[in-house]
Amino acid sequence: MDAPIEVMPPPKRVVLPLLQNIGAPCEAVVKPKQEVAWGETIGLGKAFISANLHSPVSGVVEKIGVSTLPNGRHLPAINIRAEGEQVTGQALYEDVLGGHWPKDCPAIYYPATIAKAVHESGIVGLGGAAFPTHVKVRPYDTKMIDTLMINGCECEPYLTTDYRLMVEAPKPVISGALYAARAVAAQEVIICVEDNKPEAIKQLRMAAGHTVVKIAVLKTKYPQGSEKQLIKAVLDLEVPLGGLPADVGVAMSNVATIAAIARGVIREKPLTHRVISVTGAGIVRPKNLLVPIGISMAEVIDYCGGLTRDAARIVAGGPMMGFAFSNLTTPVTKGTSGLTVLTHDDVRAENETHCVRCGRCVDVCPMHLVPTKLAMASRYGNVAVAQQYNITACFECGCCTYACPARIKLVQLIRMGKIMVIARSKN
Repeated sequence: MDAPIEVMPPPKRVVLPLLQNIGAPCEAVVKPKQEVAWGETIGLGKAFISANLHSPVSGVVEKIGVSTLPNGRHLPAINIRAEGEQVTGQALYEDVLGGHWPKDCPAIYYPATIAKAVHESGIVGLGGAAFPTHVKVRPYDTKMIDTLMINGCECEPYLTTDYRLMVEAPKPVISGALYAARAVAAQEVIICVEDNKPEAIKQLRMAAGHTVVKIAVLKTKYPQGSEKQLIKAVLDLEVPLGGLPADVGVAMSNVATIAAIARGVIREKPLTHRVISVTGAGIVRPKNLLVPIGISMAEVIDYCGGLTRDAARIVAGGPMMGFAFSNLTTPVTKGTSGLTVLTHDDVRAENETHCVRCGRCVDVCPMHLVPTKLAMASRYGNVAVAQQYNITACFECGCCTYACPARIKLVQLIRMGKIMVIARSKN
């Protein structure tokens, strides 16, 4: 899908879960009946790994209720009724993605100032991980960062939000890259793009002229966008099992996150909207949309013409790593990269059979794990074996499930095993 980014009209109401990031939830700082302005802080992320929350509309707080996310979690959420004049249409597009983005002034900012602006803006990883970005761009005391890598390898099937962002708004990506590099003291800045995106490569190269930013063109394959595989492909460095990119001198971020950094630092605007793909054969009019955080999935689907008659499954995210869900009141969160609607033909059910020890899941695992061992340990509640085989190193790319001839739901079982590992660690 190569649809240009459209601005969705503002909703009458938004629902904003207090946890929209990896880590701790933020704490509500508003009360029912309180008036709030667009961009006003409504939740403070007081823990180190947490993120602030801001209102994407002007309106009135209705209540602190409960919302259900696609992964099934029930979370406290702030409900806001939109009232008064809203920023929308071309004005919103220009505020978020358009206009002038300077490339020549990062040096006047202290690294800590940039990290503080990112923290105050409530920015999290917009590629789907939703890790609080201020933690990644803070100055390191113990590790030297040589390279900032920016992930534009949108390899999840169906999703094209990052692609359209790179084509339509390469300038905030370049500006954000320079500010993030300044924050982590990286000398080298590389934007990584797959070779099936020639227009994005062209636009980024033009926008990056007369800067230190380089564009690396990579082979199109899945999961090229995984950070450890990307570091290996571009820099030929191995991130140790259980380690982080910083262990090999690399900081990593997604292109949409980097554009949000530019807006947060230069324009002092918080993260209130994001671009999502609404796609798949089960949606009447697939689109790329700039939407407010907190809008319901139902409103997004209706705006795209609704579901087709043969729509069978709705997935938050892409078909490989997303979560299937059925409650359309579920809100879009900071971590929602897309909405994929699959048809009955796409999801033809095949009965699960016994594992035949063929090893295909091992062959395709980019982390060199043994997915069938992890899945069976999870199925039978053997947490010790799951940990022995490094279950937490799995990033749930879905390659094993896709390749399994026995149709075993390996990723779903591994996700269940991770929950068991976390539960045991808390006891």
